[in-house]
Amino acid sequence: MSEVFEGYERQYCELSANLFRKCNSTSLLPDGAEDKKKQLSEINAGVDEAEVVIRKMDLEARSLQPSLKAVLLAKLREYKADLNKLKKEATKASLFNVNDSRDELLESGMADAHTASASQRDRLVMSTERLNQSSERIKESRRTAFETEALGASILEDLHQQRETLLHSHNKLHGIDDAIDKSKKVLTSMTRRMSRHKLITGSLIAVLVIAIIIILYFKLFRN
Repeated sequence: MSEVFEGYERQYCELSANLFRKCNSTSLLPDGAEDKKKQLSEINAGVDEAEVVIRKMDLEARSLQPSLKAVLLAKLREYKADLNKLKKEATKASLFNVNDSRDELLESGMADAHTASASQRDRLVMSTERLNQSSERIKESRRTAFETEALGASILEDLHQQRETLLHSHNKLHGIDDAIDKSKKVLTSMTRRMSRHKLITGSLIAVLVIAIIIILYFKLFRN
């Protein structure tokens, strides 16, 4: 297991547990309280930080060996699902706070038009929800682009490694070809030497045979 990934994992788990506790405690605070607004701000900042940690975990997992990468990416999917739940809790808390603030403004400024105020409040809530949905889509698009970029970098790295392997194999084959050529030259040289030795040996044998014949001739016919 990657020590870097484990460090990010611990950091995210601490962030997630703390943020869930804050979401629960925020719902118990009185509406419009400064503490509630402060906690909502801290929750939003914490969600952004948790999202950054998830991205770092994703990048770290994709840089590892394929066998380990598959295990970590499977675990990362669970953390992403947890992050989505956390975002929903944070969004609910923010929506409640927005609704409460708008209710206070409507009650103080338009007490004589309750029906119109309720309708305006509903439209504001719907607009807020649409904005939040658009923001989520933008974040999802950015996250997809980041994942695509990381995947492309991983593919390029794999291709580079494969290219290095092919070049190394080609160099080995070139060295083997050189060794075979040298072996052929040595064998050719040895064959030529053997041919010369056979010729010299044959010549010596022929000379010896002729000498023996001459000696026998002189011994047999001149005596």
